[in-house]
Amino acid sequence: QVQLVESGGGLVHTGGSLRLSCAASGRTFNNYVMGWFRQAPGKEREFVTAITWNGGRTYYADSMKGRFTISRENTKSTVYLQMNSLKPEDTAVYYCAAKPGGRYYFADEYTYWGQGTQVTVSS
Repeated sequence: QVQLVESGGGLVHTGGSLRLSCAASGRTFNNYVMGWFRQAPGKEREFVTAITWNGGRTYYADSMKGRFTISRENTKSTVYLQMNSLKPEDTAVYYCAAKPGGRYYFADEYTYWGQGTQVTVSS
């Protein structure tokens, strides 16, 4: 099966930046949708952004537009999440997820998940 490993989380001050990486292995991803979700303590897992592997089509939650950027590097089978202008409310565990095409928004429709990486934004 597909294995996803996130990295790049950490502690950052308000206004800072982080770049998360999601290294994928186990299969080819030509028809995949790759997504980022996050889950804060006491809250439901929420959609952050997604990208299609083939064409690089991107989708963003409204609250992330202008601050977060998703990208992929096909030759390295890696998806990135560049996060700028971070706010305390961005504090969460960030998960990389993948599914073989289809819709991108709903977490429960994704097949594969990484272990998550903690992002903490101090005020």
